[in-house]
Amino acid sequence: MSRGPSAGSKRNPRALDALLDEKREFPPPAPFAAQARLADPSVYQDAEDYEAYWARCAEELDWFRKWDRVLKWEPPRAEWFAGGRLNACHNCVDRHLDGPRRDKPALLWQGEPPGDKRALTYADLAAEVERWAGALGALGVRKGDRVAIYLPMIPEAAFAMLACARIGAPHSVVFGGFSADALADRINDADVKVLVTADAGWRRGVQVPLLENAARAVEKCPGIEHVLVVARELASAPDGPRPEGPPGPDGRYRWYHELAAVADGPCPPESMDAEDLLFVLYTSGTTGKPKGVAHTTGGYMTQVHSTMKTVFDLKEDDVYWCTADVGWVTGHSYLVYGPLAAGATVVMYEGAPDWPARDRIWQICAEHGVTVFYTAPTAIRAFMQWGEEWPGSCDLSRLRLLGSVGEPINPEAWMWYHRVIGGERCPIVDTWWQTETGAIMIAPLPGITHTRPGSACRPLPGIQAAVLNDAGEPVDAGYLALTRPWPAMLRTIYGDDQRYRRQYWSKWDGAYFAGDGAKRDEDGYLWLLGRVDDVLNVAGHRIGTMEVESALVSHPAVAEAAVVGKAHAVKGEAVAAFVILMGDRKGSDDLAAELKAHVSSAIGAIARPETVLFTADLPKTRSGKIMRRLLTDIAEGRALGDTSTLADRKIVASLTERYGGAA
Repeated sequence: MSRGPSAGSKRNPRALDALLDEKREFPPPAPFAAQARLADPSVYQDAEDYEAYWARCAEELDWFRKWDRVLKWEPPRAEWFAGGRLNACHNCVDRHLDGPRRDKPALLWQGEPPGDKRALTYADLAAEVERWAGALGALGVRKGDRVAIYLPMIPEAAFAMLACARIGAPHSVVFGGFSADALADRINDADVKVLVTADAGWRRGVQVPLLENAARAVEKCPGIEHVLVVARELASAPDGPRPEGPPGPDGRYRWYHELAAVADGPCPPESMDAEDLLFVLYTSGTTGKPKGVAHTTGGYMTQVHSTMKTVFDLKEDDVYWCTADVGWVTGHSYLVYGPLAAGATVVMYEGAPDWPARDRIWQICAEHGVTVFYTAPTAIRAFMQWGEEWPGSCDLSRLRLLGSVGEPINPEAWMWYHRVIGGERCPIVDTWWQTETGAIMIAPLPGITHTRPGSACRPLPGIQAAVLNDAGEPVDAGYLALTRPWPAMLRTIYGDDQRYRRQYWSKWDGAYFAGDGAKRDEDGYLWLLGRVDDVLNVAGHRIGTMEVESALVSHPAVAEAAVVGKAHAVKGEAVAAFVILMGDRKGSDDLAAELKAHVSSAIGAIARPETVLFTADLPKTRSGKIMRRLLTDIAEGRALGDTSTLADRKIVASLTERYGGAA
């Protein structure tokens, strides 16, 4: 492929069949557009010189030394802002201390146990981060050393990330729900020197034994020199009793509060080259070995800061809540680095959305006056299933913007979100991006874009995307490609550059293969169709899972659905649907037949499920993504593949017992 296609490119035979036809459209509400940060569509034209555009965005950060060159691009190798020097922590913390933001709330933390909370200003945040940087320095952590962070969703997770950035030590955050083996694999792959963990965390009223898991992992990690342990009770009660005794099985384990009390300070931020490594983050590993995605400092900070302001229309008095865990890239980019660089007030929550009751999320929104709310479609569909009475009992009147992230959102979930949570007054920014892209790539601009339920709309200013077939030709429905570099792009897979080239850059010449199916409509809007690994091949038709699942969820009885292909002697593959029903509704043969007919009517007989299987839940990764690979194993009665990243393995056991091979 020699170039990216324009909106008017010649149409070619489809790489995928596009079945869903969604026509509803919502302009920006007039009151919102009147005060929007961006309200002029010319912003897209202004960004056609994308290097100049990203340079203007970069100038909004603090640089110790300005760059010599905006971009050096030798596919697949990019260098952004070469020669420039900055520090991510300085941009998130220090630069806010000389003005009114010093005393502005930076972090509003809510623990899972009700009443467990903390509020920190930017001045408080600076003091905490400096203590953390001193403690890490006391353990011998220096610029370039890798630090693993295995913590619950407590403020110390953000403190540790920022402290690593401050001293120039790349961090690798591992989700606190991962097993000891998963933690050990990531520690060893990233050559980690110091592990940061906690004695415990909370999840649905039960303590999670993080330190026990960490200790089992460290037994398999000869490179670990020290383990720094946070006492979880101190996270919520800093003046509470000090724990006694050693926190771990050998002399490498140290209590954080003891070390911080004697660590030297102050700790000024290191001057980092724009291309210095900021962090390594491992993908969830639903297929194959987890990949250590490497992100550098200057380009990443430029794009997360810019998109934080433009996509979320951030205002100085906003109270912003991204519900993601810091163990995922969304938590890195839009809970820590993006919002704090922009000087936002950020809500952080430790626990589950339904503990102790199903209104917990909405109670927190009401208590803190949340104005911008960013969550995942899988959470939205769970909220739908639980019923409108839960958000209806809470005051959500301060909400002014809603966001969606993590996977394609089906139109009916979008409409529920718009009506029930947003009160039909809040624009919805449905965002597409990946761990690998580092920052949002495709999304509406809420003061400009006429949104359509289920569509991520258009590439953001400065971003170029295309829908291509295997030959690299533009098509109506095919594979999503990114056809020019962007600042926050991954630079490699840590320790495996050949895998980086093979996985992302070998399909076409000079274009990035996202691994997602997509279609482009007549107006240039992009619609994500799901992972291409999950494409169904039914009687010669290649069908994205998202479209069939959206058709199922459009039925009033259905809260969530996942479809997979099962081997079929005539069709090649037949569609098997796993369905979660609304509320306490029960499945039946009659309802299964009704749902099959509903899919045929909504998008065509070719997509009609051969089998509909009712379930109370679906197997998902700990980031909320459905593991369709395991559903295929269940449907075909095969031995299950890797289940190490599942949030709840009991769900798979239950489905296997009920349906193994029966689909």
